[in-house]
Amino acid sequence: MSINIMKYESDVWKTADLLIGAGIKQSDFPKFMMPYFALLMVESRLIREADKLAEDIGKDDMEDFIEMFKLEGLGYNDYVVRKGKTLKDICKNDTTFDADFDSYLKSFDLETQYLLGVDKSNEEEKFLDISGTNGVLKKKRILFATVQAWSEIDLTPFNNSEITTLEEHIKRKWADISAETAGEQYTPDDIISLISELIAARIEDNGQFLTIYDATCGGGNLLFGVEDKIQETTSRPTATFGQEWNDTLYALAKIESRFRRDTQIEYGNTLTETGKFFDKSFNVAVANPPYGVDWKGYEKEIRKDETGRFVALPSISDGQFLFTQHILSKLNEEDGFAVIVHNGSTLFSGDAGSGESNIRKHFFDKDWVEAIIQMPTDEFFNTGIYTYLWVFNKNKPAERKDKVILINGSDFWEPLKKSKGKKRRQMNPENRKTIVEAFLNFEDSEYARVFDKWEFYYNKQAITLTAVDFEGKALQMPDKINRNGDVVEEKAIKLQVKTVAILDTLNKERAKSYNARTQFEVDAEKYPTLEDFYNGYFKNWIADFDYTDDAFVLIDEDGIAYDYDKKRETIVKTGKSQEKEFLGNGKILIKSKYSKATKTKPEQIEVWAELVKDRQKDYEIIPYSPVEEQNSQNIADFMAKYVTKPFEYLENTVGVELNFNKVFYKPEELPEIEELQANLLALDVELEELEKELEV
Repeated sequence: MSINIMKYESDVWKTADLLIGAGIKQSDFPKFMMPYFALLMVESRLIREADKLAEDIGKDDMEDFIEMFKLEGLGYNDYVVRKGKTLKDICKNDTTFDADFDSYLKSFDLETQYLLGVDKSNEEEKFLDISGTNGVLKKKRILFATVQAWSEIDLTPFNNSEITTLEEHIKRKWADISAETAGEQYTPDDIISLISELIAARIEDNGQFLTIYDATCGGGNLLFGVEDKIQETTSRPTATFGQEWNDTLYALAKIESRFRRDTQIEYGNTLTETGKFFDKSFNVAVANPPYGVDWKGYEKEIRKDETGRFVALPSISDGQFLFTQHILSKLNEEDGFAVIVHNGSTLFSGDAGSGESNIRKHFFDKDWVEAIIQMPTDEFFNTGIYTYLWVFNKNKPAERKDKVILINGSDFWEPLKKSKGKKRRQMNPENRKTIVEAFLNFEDSEYARVFDKWEFYYNKQAITLTAVDFEGKALQMPDKINRNGDVVEEKAIKLQVKTVAILDTLNKERAKSYNARTQFEVDAEKYPTLEDFYNGYFKNWIADFDYTDDAFVLIDEDGIAYDYDKKRETIVKTGKSQEKEFLGNGKILIKSKYSKATKTKPEQIEVWAELVKDRQKDYEIIPYSPVEEQNSQNIADFMAKYVTKPFEYLENTVGVELNFNKVFYKPEELPEIEELQANLLALDVELEELEKELEV
């Protein structure tokens, strides 16, 4: 049956021909198609369930039959259930269609009308907004033809799972053409099968109730698809729970849920509306959250969140890890198991200490990450990038504690006979079996590697480096006694400046200079006061002296000259008798300040110089050990081996990141030298022949 139902996919898309003729943009097709597709799903299921009930109890007492049907909680439509009239019947008479169709829609129970968007006011959520869609199509004079085209599609012979399959194929096409689905990746059937098989491989078939949760359930294809496949492989009864913020997708999932047992779908933003499922935890979670989508619109609420579910916040440009943290907070602590789809950025984005790195570190610290599986490219419908399945387990087997398996599934695919959007590949059952077996075996192979989780941790050790000169010497600073009585270095050697200049090296004339005894001629109109002169001109002018210029020279009040020898990388001190002293590597900083007049001193501009060490903040990436003493030794050994300049330790930050390319890198095999020589010889012969042709 599941193959037969797909013949209706082309019939569904034929309804779009009317939209094209009416001048409706292709990107708007989804909102003009979703309401009628939902209508078909509801009607077909009501008919099917009514027929089942009629077989069980008959229709002799119609009121009793209606009462029993309503108790099923599937929704209700008096036209369909009591009168046996369908959408197709209504479309037989175009003269009474408008009134009949309006009555038909209002014959649904209130919740179904609510989801379909029947006669919703502007202040209410419209969800599928069928009344608004009807109004637009009526103005374009194609409402009757559109509903009639939809009524020709008969879904009554098919079960819930089969209808869901068709629905997701249609929704996938909608996602391809809609401009409103940025970041939303519809999960294809083969990936749903793989996720389900991974879950089935890890949960016990003990007959106990199994709760499945999807925090970003969309139209429900992943959530309900996993439920259907789990029910095929285990005896465990299931209950599904989902939440969605997109109006139309929520409505589709909610409608679907009413024809499934033990299913609860809630509307709202998972990241900000914490009241949904607040008292529940789940055995299994699946999700394909939007990625590459910012959370700027609700940043304030996220930063004020008091649930404790967010240990850190990722970059505001991508909220994937917000959803993942929420999902893991809802997993049962005893047996919680989750498979979440991400793009590659969550593996490595963010430096040590960043939100992303701290989130990864939290997952690894808690030892929740059991596996990460790379999917082939071109697997999803509207993106061709690599995607990854993060497999989380809150109760890993003892032999897997503090271990993680990386599985490279990028080569396990077969081409589709016909591309579906950007999806050009699929995983066949054998491909999926290989991955599941690798996950279960938990052993190294050509496409799987088991690691201690600590392999993905690293130290980002911040240091202050002190530059040295050609003799390995840094500027020596005098000592002083601090408030605690300890001997420490002065931060700077202060010099009173007599003259500072940049000399023209060609004619030896001063190209730019300052002399403490020279009075500047100040433009009184431009700078009415000395303070104006200082702020508007002087402080920037004096700060522009560059001590690394070959023509720089500074003379202090004692007549001692200082300059910088770039070749030797040292400050040179030249005494009055022209003897030179190499002070070591350092900086010569020209400072200035303006002081207002006091009772004892007039207002003035003071200029001085400071000799300071040339220090730079840097960091080193160093392997990590969970044993504190060993980790400290790792850092010390690394610094002794690789850092030759004097340094001081600053803060150490531990980060976590993963690099699939590094783990599964395969170097390109170069041809043998004989083959290269033969190729070069062949090129020489070819060039000679071309030259002969040109001569002719």
